[in-house]
Amino acid sequence: MTSIQQQRAFSLNGFIALLVWLALAGLCASTIVDIAQTQQVAKVWQPIVLGLVLLLSLGGFFVNQPNESRVLVFFGRYVGTVAGAGYHFANPFAAKHPVSLRVHNFNSEKLKVNDARGNPIEIAAVIVWRVTDSAKALLEVENYRGFVAIQSETAIRAVATRFPYDSHDGEVALRSHQDEINAGLQQEVQARLDVAGLEVVDCRLSHLAYAPEIAQAMLRRQQAEAVVAARRQIVEGAVSMVEMGLRRLEEHGIVRLDEERKASMVNNLLVALVADREAQPVINTGNIYS
Repeated sequence: MTSIQQQRAFSLNGFIALLVWLALAGLCASTIVDIAQTQQVAKVWQPIVLGLVLLLSLGGFFVNQPNESRVLVFFGRYVGTVAGAGYHFANPFAAKHPVSLRVHNFNSEKLKVNDARGNPIEIAAVIVWRVTDSAKALLEVENYRGFVAIQSETAIRAVATRFPYDSHDGEVALRSHQDEINAGLQQEVQARLDVAGLEVVDCRLSHLAYAPEIAQAMLRRQQAEAVVAARRQIVEGAVSMVEMGLRRLEEHGIVRLDEERKASMVNNLLVALVADREAQPVINTGNIYS
C-alpha cells in the first residue's frame, strides 16, 4: 500500500475567479439579448452552454477559515490540498473536505493497568495534538479523531506497564519522575500517530493513583517507608552529634572517660536523641550517707 503524500492543489484567488465569472455571466446575458434582437435561433446553444458551464463552476468557490485546509478528491482520486485562510476557487467537480489545523486536546479516561511490578494502578493523561498533513489525516485512517483516542490510550497503557509506580534506589518511576515519563509518553504516542499525519504537541499525566483495592495497603507501606527513612536520618544525626561531643571533651580536656564510661555516655546520648519523647534527666547528687 502506497502512502499518500500531501501536495498543493491548483487553485485561484476566489475574488479574481468571481470577477471572471461575472464577466462571463454578463457575456452570456448580452448574447441572449443579441439573439433575441436578431432572431438568430441557430446561436441559441451558445448562451445555453455558457450558462450551464457558469452554473456548474459555482461549485468551485469555497472559503477556508483560519487554521483550516481543504482536501480535494476528484472521482475517488486525491488531487491536492488547498491551505490558507481566504476565498478560493478550485476544481468545481472535486469534493472538498475541510480539515481543522487547530490544536486539539484529548483527555483520556482513567485506565486501570498493572505497573512494572504488577501493582494495579489508575492512570490518565492529556494529549495535545494537531493535524500537520491533511491528506494523511483524512485519507490514511478512517476517523483521525477516534484514531487519536485509541492510540493514545494504547500508548498510556504501554508506558504504565514499563515503569513502577514508586521509585526505589533512584530508578525511574511514574510518581517521582514526571518529566521523564511525560517525554516517554509523548514519543510513544507520536510514533503511533505518524501514519495519520498528526503531531503531538504535549503530553501530561492528569491522574495517577493506586487502584482502590490496594490503595490502603500501599498507603501504609509508604508511611512505613517514610518512618524508616526519617529514623535513619535521625540515627545518622545522633551518631554524628555523639561523636562530635566525645571529640570536643577530649580536645578540651574537660573530663577523661574510660571505655566503660564512654559506652555509658554514648548509650545515654543516643537514647536521649533518638527517643520519640523528650528525655527525663536524672541528676545524681551523690550519696547522703558518709
